Amino acid sequence: MPLQFKSVFTKSRTVTAILALFVLAVSLHVPMMSMFTIVWSTEPQSNVSFPYVLRQSSDSIIRFNDMLNRTSLPWINFIIMIACVAIIKVKLYQSSLMRRSQTSTPASNPKQATEGEEDQGRSSKDLRVIQSVVLICCIFIVSQLPFLVYSTGRLINPEFDVYKKLENLFYIFTTISQTFSYLNASVNIFVYYNYNSKYRSIFLSITKSKPTSTSKTR
Repeated sequence: MPLQFKSVFTKSRTVTAILALFVLAVSLHVPMMSMFTIVWSTEPQSNVSFPYVLRQSSDSIIRFNDMLNRTSLPWINFIIMIACVAIIKVKLYQSSLMRRSQTSTPASNPKQATEGEEDQGRSSKDLRVIQSVVLICCIFIVSQLPFLVYSTGRLINPEFDVYKKLENLFYIFTTISQTFSYLNASVNIFVYYNYNSKYRSIFLSITKSKPTSTSKTR
């Protein structure tokens, strides 16, 4: 099979990758976090002191954050995501050709025929997993477009920002970007529900619903 995921994405590798990405994400935002500090203030009427977060103005740090975290890295992730979807589509095509060649060749004995049926069952299950991954990736790609447009426009045109000449247009794109992000998170639930039988059963148990007899079993 051209598609080999279980041997690549092992549990240890997955945990290591998640931890590495977490450390990288925190490290990239350290300059922005350094702009904020906790100071104490005293209310004159009650003479009570309280802490609050004060943001120190630093145009260079904000510019660095806009160029790296809000523009360059999202575009790199966007291109990688598109490339991964294209690679998966090619691998799916290669896998379908391989299955056709295997099914077109008659089995020499009943044992080989049984093994072929089992492999076909496993491959169909793997294909459903891959289809769900491709669908989630496509949804993410579409939902990221508004954010990439307004973050890139904000970097190219300084007037495309808050308290600037194109402030209204900036708010429109910001609202669209946030809406697409919410839709991305909302639609994913239905994708998991449709393609993952374990997720569907847990979801139904949480909502105290029982699957109907006409629902498909996957």
